[in-house]
Amino acid sequence: QVQLVESGGGLVQAGGSLRLSCPATGRSFSHDAMGWFRQAPGKERDFVAAIDWSGNSKYYANSVKGRFTISRDNAKNTVYLQMNSLKPEDTAVYYCAAAPRRGEPPTVPLYDYWGQGTQVTVSS
Repeated sequence: QVQLVESGGGLVQAGGSLRLSCPATGRSFSHDAMGWFRQAPGKERDFVAAIDWSGNSKYYANSVKGRFTISRDNAKNTVYLQMNSLKPEDTAVYYCAAAPRRGEPPTVPLYDYWGQGTQVTVSS
């Protein structure tokens, strides 16, 4: 059974930092893109960041560019999201995802595998 389990969320003041981790078990994703998405109450699930299988290509939403950094460790089958200079509008449930559906770009929420989400709350 494939599982992705996010951790590292929590409550932080504006300007603070958090690092999300998402280890995967059940199969290797070393040849798949992985990504992070977020969903605020009453809103759709939005793209945050994605990384290709090698880690050489990274993609970011404009709203997080320059503040967030995605990375991965294929030996640990894990994707990370370092979030700096957090803002109240970053408040959301953050989901990691692995293996975009065939033919789909890694920036849309069409992945085969998803984690259960971790809450990030940024206070002003």
